[in-house]
Amino acid sequence: MTLAHSRAPPRKALSWVIAVRAADICNKIPGLTSSQRLLCQTRPDIVVAIGEGTRLGVTECQRQFRHHRWNCTSIGSSQVFGHVVVVGSREAAYVYSVTSAGVTFVLTQSCSRGNVSDCGCDRSRNGAAVHEGGDWKWGGCSVDVRYGVRLSKKFIDAREMEGDARSLMNLHNNQAGRKAVKHNLKTECKCHGVSGSCTMKTCWKTLPSFSQIGDYLMKAYRHSRKVVPHWGPMSTRSPIHLKLRKSKRHDRKPKPRDLVYLENSPNYCERDKGNGSLGTVGRECNRTSSDIDGCDLLCCGRGYNTHQYMRTWQCNCKFHWCCYVNCDVCKERTENYVCK
Repeated sequence: MTLAHSRAPPRKALSWVIAVRAADICNKIPGLTSSQRLLCQTRPDIVVAIGEGTRLGVTECQRQFRHHRWNCTSIGSSQVFGHVVVVGSREAAYVYSVTSAGVTFVLTQSCSRGNVSDCGCDRSRNGAAVHEGGDWKWGGCSVDVRYGVRLSKKFIDAREMEGDARSLMNLHNNQAGRKAVKHNLKTECKCHGVSGSCTMKTCWKTLPSFSQIGDYLMKAYRHSRKVVPHWGPMSTRSPIHLKLRKSKRHDRKPKPRDLVYLENSPNYCERDKGNGSLGTVGRECNRTSSDIDGCDLLCCGRGYNTHQYMRTWQCNCKFHWCCYVNCDVCKERTENYVCK
């Protein structure tokens, strides 16, 4: 009996299958607006990068705030497509900026790696000579950060449809996150010349580590500015923009790279789901520190419990010919301190 040869499905059929699967996935993601859902269904490759970017932002937020009373652990991966912090606080400003930066970062990275279909290198400046401290010119494969910024803005900003002061705050911090990626791009160069000389260099733009962007935004968090809505004519019910709460000028706007907030932060000492606080009960603290990770500040004056335990590990390992490793077992009595 002759078996028929199996054939690969036509490209149109394969595209249809991918589209159906994308639609099924997108319909199950909570918190998407109609425009976000449409982009998710038509460009599933981009939404994968957006998901990675939001997780990258949340992970960086948790790293930056790991010693604070509010440590970003209330932000779950299922929340990243909706309003993730209810209170319009400094912490909300950081979350929105760092997740927007994460999406911009991963989209730009995916673009340069060829993981998305409609972009590649940014060669717009290639061949242009620059004379700043030496002869060099633009060349190579610069990351296309404008692509990452554009798509991040299209997707992330689409959820801010209310037109109220909080939406204006979120939009401003989203933009500050995107600017942080663009501002922290690195310039890498390659030398050209006879016998290893560097008579001419070719340079291009690359992404930094994301932790560098997180540090940059953390500095902005520490210097964040409180804002109030500036209302338009009586005929409009929505604020037209935000202005600094304390300024010599009546209508001074915050700078584009500033992080802005509307409400003072709660103390985050007690558990309160309404403001995204998990409290500090059960958090490990540093008894000898006078900083924010110290038991006095982190435990909010409630005191702490001391736990003693024996830590054991393999030590003084020696390799013997041939072929085994012999180790001693070291022990150390240690303590940790947990907020009451």
